[in-house]
Amino acid sequence: MKDYRAGEVILINKPYTWTSFQVVNKMKYIIKPHPSLILDDKRVQPKIGHAGTLDPLATGLLIVCTGKQTKNIEKYQAQEKEYTGTFYIGATTPCYDKEKEIDAYFPTEHITNQLILDTTKLFIGVIQQTPPLFSAIKINGKRAYDIARAGETAEIKSKEITILEFEITRIALPEVDFRVVCSKGTYIRSLARDFGLELNSGGHLTALCRTRIGDYKLSDAMSLEDFEKTALL
Repeated sequence: MKDYRAGEVILINKPYTWTSFQVVNKMKYIIKPHPSLILDDKRVQPKIGHAGTLDPLATGLLIVCTGKQTKNIEKYQAQEKEYTGTFYIGATTPCYDKEKEIDAYFPTEHITNQLILDTTKLFIGVIQQTPPLFSAIKINGKRAYDIARAGETAEIKSKEITILEFEITRIALPEVDFRVVCSKGTYIRSLARDFGLELNSGGHLTALCRTRIGDYKLSDAMSLEDFEKTALL
């Protein structure tokens, strides 16, 4: 029998358009009746959290911890990540993905397949990256996305990240498919923007899936529907 109070590590395939917070809330509601959450004949509130946020328009592996395993969340967050997805080359959006409408178009006639492949080499290794304003980063106590949604601007400092692998898996302009292995704190939306700039064009992210966190793989994850079927066993 599962023991959600002692601690479980659950691998979930996050659904498209769901926030990571919504996934955790749903799971909290599902496990609430479980016998392991009864202490001294009283039902205790389930302790639950996730290791590493995924944007609403991203899918893939979300590690969810319960009970005493929530103490290990930072350990899971610190592990390298693997993503697959699609860049749209020749256009940008304010949030660097398709959550917002395109705000500018750029030429792509000069872009060759070889230029795309060569440009990936500029991003491999330790690099500086500026997170998107539409992100959960705090600026003077405020979430950056709250500042952005209020129509205001703010300076976000660049930070050091590491990209271990950057592979192009399909080129069908304006779409470019990729696979990236990177360190904690890497924003693939920012990579899409920066990649477009290095091509002397523009770019934004149109699809993203997290396939691995450390040794944990998406292939071992379950859907929320499957979790609900087995959660109380």
